[in-house]
Amino acid sequence: MNIPSELKYTKDHEWVKIEGDIATVGITDFAQSELGDIVYVEVETVDDTLEADEVFGTVEAVKTVSDLFLPVSGEIIEFNESLEDEPEKVNSDPYGEGWMIKVKCSDVSQIDNLMSPDEYKELIGA
Repeated sequence: MNIPSELKYTKDHEWVKIEGDIATVGITDFAQSELGDIVYVEVETVDDTLEADEVFGTVEAVKTVSDLFLPVSGEIIEFNESLEDEPEKVNSDPYGEGWMIKVKCSDVSQIDNLMSPDEYKELIGA
């Protein structure tokens, strides 16, 4: 199970990479493996300002649809549009080309409320 040490994690299996006040968000390797083959990623919240833990989109796999929860409050400034044609990038490269959104954080200190890699490993039993 791939759990990069430079990222933060949520109990809902999103990962977060912070650069300045911009957070890049996706789902974890564990989440994509549990979901199976991802066929569609929907994010209709670009340019919206949401609070942490609000739903920012959905990910659809062959057998299920799951909500995506925003790890930190802020404005969703970008959606990874390559996922419209190639949602399988979430399966093949969840921490790279499979990223989902970028958020301009309204309070970067919220990152401190997220899980460390070790805490996330404990959550998933890795």
